[in-house]
Amino acid sequence: MSAVPPQETPVEPFDLGKELRALALATAPRLFAVARIHPYEDTDEVDVEIAAWGMDYGDGCTEVIGLGQRLVLSSPERVEAWFSRGAVTAQLVWLMPSTTASLDPGLAA
Repeated sequence: MSAVPPQETPVEPFDLGKELRALALATAPRLFAVARIHPYEDTDEVDVEIAAWGMDYGDGCTEVIGLGQRLVLSSPERVEAWFSRGAVTAQLVWLMPSTTASLDPGLAA
């Protein structure tokens, strides 16, 4: 009986760019816009603005950046409360998670 040599699996070279893209996708915060809804008096119509943009890290830290302000709050729900005043209400608009990543800034535009 003769011994059969083990099959060697070719080892792929380490691809740092691939690892960086995978890590960025796996750890990316959830992104959202903060919409403020302004009702008009005596009508059913409203005016809407995007007041800020935010990132929810999922670990009790939510960052929000708007014109002239930067907030760090404990949850996305706190963001809605912060931007709601009187008849003006805030609603978060969640962006879909990205499924691709690039090291080329030109491709991110």
